[in-house]
Amino acid sequence: MPATATVNGHVVAETDTYEVVDGNIYFPPSSINKASFTSTPTQTYCPYKGQASYYTVTTGKTEVPDAAWYYPDPKPEYQKIKNFVAFYKGKADVQSS
Repeated sequence: MPATATVNGHVVAETDTYEVVDGNIYFPPSSINKASFTSTPTQTYCPYKGQASYYTVTTGKTEVPDAAWYYPDPKPEYQKIKNFVAFYKGKADVQSS
């Protein structure tokens, strides 16, 4: 069952293997178009998963700040999503079939 993430009509992530956590699709790092992602200083904390880091996603000349996040060092029960990337609704369109 493939999943695709698009930003401004451009595919930025695509995979057949992903994880769904709390209603969000997490894409494996190998499935993202790394050239479109730039790390930001933004970080948030989830009491269940741990510290999240963020990416700005750039397509063409358009930057979408903090459009995606990932957990570089999630809590033990969420290791399956370590470095997997999820996208904010409204900043990216994520579809799975």
